[in-house]
Amino acid sequence: MKHVTISLMLLLMLYTTALYSQRSSSLPIQTGSDVAVVQTGSGKVRGYVHNGIFTYKGIPYAQAKRFQPPQKPASWDGIRSSMTYGPVSPLMTPTTQVADETEFLFHHDWGYTNEDCLRLNIWTKGINDGKKRPVMFWIHGGGYTAGSSQELPSYDGESISRKGDVVLVSVNHRLNILGFLDLSEFGDKYKSSANASFLDLVMALQWVKDNIANFGGDPNNVTIFGQSGGGGKVSTLMSSPMAKGLFHKAIVQSGVWADFQEQAISKRIGSAVLNELGLIPSQVDSIQKVPYDKLVAAGNKALQKVKDQLAAEGKPVGFGLRFGWGPTIDGEFLKNNMSDPEALAISSNIPLLIGSTKNEFMPSLRNPELRKGNAEQVKVYLQKQWGDKADAYIAAVKKAYPNDTRPTDLMDIDAFFRPGMVAQANTKSSNSSAPVYMYLFTWQSPVMNGDYKAVHCMEIPFTMNNIARCEEMTGGGKEAYALADKMSHAWINFARSGDPNHKGLPNWPKYNAAVGATMMFDNVPAVRNHPDKELLEITSKVPPRF
Repeated sequence: MKHVTISLMLLLMLYTTALYSQRSSSLPIQTGSDVAVVQTGSGKVRGYVHNGIFTYKGIPYAQAKRFQPPQKPASWDGIRSSMTYGPVSPLMTPTTQVADETEFLFHHDWGYTNEDCLRLNIWTKGINDGKKRPVMFWIHGGGYTAGSSQELPSYDGESISRKGDVVLVSVNHRLNILGFLDLSEFGDKYKSSANASFLDLVMALQWVKDNIANFGGDPNNVTIFGQSGGGGKVSTLMSSPMAKGLFHKAIVQSGVWADFQEQAISKRIGSAVLNELGLIPSQVDSIQKVPYDKLVAAGNKALQKVKDQLAAEGKPVGFGLRFGWGPTIDGEFLKNNMSDPEALAISSNIPLLIGSTKNEFMPSLRNPELRKGNAEQVKVYLQKQWGDKADAYIAAVKKAYPNDTRPTDLMDIDAFFRPGMVAQANTKSSNSSAPVYMYLFTWQSPVMNGDYKAVHCMEIPFTMNNIARCEEMTGGGKEAYALADKMSHAWINFARSGDPNHKGLPNWPKYNAAVGATMMFDNVPAVRNHPDKELLEITSKVPPRF
């Protein structure tokens, strides 16, 4: 009888275990000590599986001392849990308050900060399976001073990974003064400090090359893509000999096409920072222990002093200095400006997909009294902004967008990113054997009575197939889902083959300056040649007065 009782108990335990296992395997999320384990060069990592997508967050790809180049991360024993986002780069201005309405749309996730922030995240359909999936390497926006891989819900890689069977990688790296303070004249250990932020990105790409095969990715088919500051970072990596060979395609979304900082200026800023901190050159290593907030304060004062000095000397203030910190021509990471033949040659074999949104940084949102402005109010604003070119500007906008009806539509057309994107596409297509594809995102969001139109960042939920995560920004309607299906499919196809065409879109020709073929992404996508030619003739020559 005793043996029968024991046998029944064992059977019951086996049944219970099997039942639990069956229920567990049917859950949307799979976790456990032996779930989603992958070997990396530094040790094993463990993620989780959500609705069939293996997910890893906060994996260290490098480590770095302040103002010094990144090194490989320290190895670890056992299995490292990598299930939540890692630290983000400290920000120059901590977030202590937000604008309620705008925050409703964007839903920022600020994360937690730490200077030890060199982490990446991965989403993939399969691991350790020998498959060679295209790798899409996402670089976040925020200029060169802010942002992170988790900042916006649209950055999440699960949906696009599932839809396209691609491996999505996103990354954090050093920003602002931590990533760009030039101390190169104060010691060999700081010789690359002016571009430490980008050396982090190069190290992350090297990590992908060395490790991504175990996550089901193809290290020989990597597409770098980013929006805003991330788009500028993509263009910068395309200009760097140190990044050559680490990626094979590029996508620039609302990036900046501008010259880099000259090192004579970045060194002057570095000296000014030391002076603000009361340090002489022989004490430069003391900067390692300066609290971050004190470092930022010194950096801000130094930037302003150098701007004032340049103005007094009658010298122009470059784009980088005008907007804060940014990359420098240092002779190693960068040797030339983006538009120089030598820089263009570095990425001459890299296919490029490039574009921006119709409205970007909308004046009507920055001028509350004009948000519902009438035609006369808008015309007065445009006359102040464009001077004697105002009438020509208005006529050009009406020709480019004849179906616009709201008075503010005249003032909300982007004149900041679009001219540079076209200039970059013209230059790239004229100096490259690789194809270029141009787009313009014109879809108008219905949220908040349509006031946000195609604002900056609006296209990201569409390209990443993340409408469900971004209903507050897009409205979450059928039209948004339909366009997201078309756009994300194009981005996936481009990452796979270098050609964004698919059956859901009209034929998307390669771009050249003569024809100007541009895919207009709206409810009914269409290709137009030089869709805003007359407008660009004004906006590319006469900068708007912000």
